[in-house]
Amino acid sequence: MNFTRWSARLPGTQRRTAAAQAAKGTKVRQPSGSQTGVSGTVPAARGESGRTDAGHGEPRGGDTGRGERHRPKQARAGRSRRGGPDGADPELPGAIEALTVHDLLGQVPALVAVVHGPDHRVAYVNDAYAEVFGPRSGGEPARTALPELDELGLLPLMDQVLRSGRPRTVKSRRVAPAHGPRSTAYYTFTCTPIPAADGGGVLIFAADVTDQVESAERVRSSERRQREAAVTLQRSLLPQELEQPDELRVAATYQPGGTDAAVGGDWYDVITLGAGRTAVVIGDVMGRGVRAAAVMGQLRTAVRAYARLDLPPHEVLQLLDGLASEIDASQIATCVYAVHDPSEGRLHYASAGHLPILVRAADGSVQSASDPTGPPLGTGGWLHTSGSLALEEGATALLYTDGLVERRDADIDEGLAVLERAFAGATGPPQVVCDRMLRALRITAEHDDDVAVLVLQHPERPGHDAELFRGASLDLLGGTEAAPRARAFASGVLSSWRFSTEVQDLGVLAASELVANSLQHGTPPMRLRLRRTDRRLIVEVTDGDDHLPRRRRADPVDEAGRGISIVATVASSWGSRRTQGGGKAVWCEFALPAGS
Repeated sequence: MNFTRWSARLPGTQRRTAAAQAAKGTKVRQPSGSQTGVSGTVPAARGESGRTDAGHGEPRGGDTGRGERHRPKQARAGRSRRGGPDGADPELPGAIEALTVHDLLGQVPALVAVVHGPDHRVAYVNDAYAEVFGPRSGGEPARTALPELDELGLLPLMDQVLRSGRPRTVKSRRVAPAHGPRSTAYYTFTCTPIPAADGGGVLIFAADVTDQVESAERVRSSERRQREAAVTLQRSLLPQELEQPDELRVAATYQPGGTDAAVGGDWYDVITLGAGRTAVVIGDVMGRGVRAAAVMGQLRTAVRAYARLDLPPHEVLQLLDGLASEIDASQIATCVYAVHDPSEGRLHYASAGHLPILVRAADGSVQSASDPTGPPLGTGGWLHTSGSLALEEGATALLYTDGLVERRDADIDEGLAVLERAFAGATGPPQVVCDRMLRALRITAEHDDDVAVLVLQHPERPGHDAELFRGASLDLLGGTEAAPRARAFASGVLSSWRFSTEVQDLGVLAASELVANSLQHGTPPMRLRLRRTDRRLIVEVTDGDDHLPRRRRADPVDEAGRGISIVATVASSWGSRRTQGGGKAVWCEFALPAGS
């Protein structure tokens, strides 16, 4: 196929040229019957390819009506309607009218190439194309003459365009220019079909989009840095390292959601309360952004402060509810707060609009802590209540945020059912359980919501480990014989646990003082509890009076008031709390030497 012939065949080309020359009074010369030879290289915007013989007369190609015969009737009719009464096209300036297709494509700053036939033989490339990829020879298949198109994967696309007659576009393809200051550039290629009777061809048009691609990459890099900063902020507000209680094994994981720079409000924490008890909390501030993160940070700090008061779970949530309203009335948060007491083997909890805790027993059965629950924090006007679940040796508890189970295209109950089934078969250490929950619920880096998961296990301790975690208790009825009984009981238990003489003496002294304080200021029933772990000895006394003792400085003439001061002096730590159903518990701990 001769691209020069194609330019002469373009509809109206011959007639417009003849009309322009007739207007100037120039006689139109007949074609000589011969064509000017075409050199072996592809003409790059050569003006002579579409001109007439000797610079005047009728264009090569013969009959001036040839273009009209090959033009569809609808197109000819449309052109007649656009023209004057005789069907002539509107008159154009002579200089523009005389421009050929080569002239126009040669002045386009984009890359242009024309191929024809089923093997895409090269018919034309413009100067811009040659500047980027180097000069090209005409008449050869594009696979060999234009190897860059093959590397860019455009040849199959050109086949589709030629078969379907519809244009196709591929965006932002990376190329390596053979010339020019840039080593890398990006172009958007559009392949447009050229219909013709002899097989047709394809026009390849490539626009330089390097600036747009580089600008988009800078924006993506900026967003990536902002997101990294946001995730760093979020993680800095979470515990850097979880406290590890003596009685439990604990692990947590946090997966930020989405790809934007907005931080979420998911949070969790583990707080050791003393006397072997451990508090765990997980929550979710609604919304995303700095405001949600700020509210989350304040709530987490407040929970740690309230937990130190050793209050029941529902009282902690009651305090948090009032604080959330004061921090930001427009922000609400869900939260579940739970306390594990190893001496009871139970998990006491209270929930403020949060998803239920799941507990898997040693036999694999799963129990859900669905009740009781109250409205989210920040709503006010609600009295929260506490519930409890068994968490004995071999059991595992799972706390999580809604991002783990909630999906836009499914009901949340379906997600909870999937989670329960996955949790029933999840064994191994807590961190392994966390990872299995994420995989089971298909949580990936592209997940659109933040996810926090907290797992705590009360492990079974067979053999030698069982001797390191033991407990004993003695009920006291009061009276003058209660203190001697308590001392004898403590001495015998501590001796059977093979503690050193120093630890035994300190334990007996603490038990004696706490029992004496309870006899003087408390009411029956009273109980002395001794418990040991691999790291500490715990002495605890409970009674029926709910007035908490406090440490005070006794005057030299005072005959009482020194018991708590003595305990606080000899013990590593001490504290007191109110118990359910009324009453109180006063405790102290002794850190054990390594190897005890």
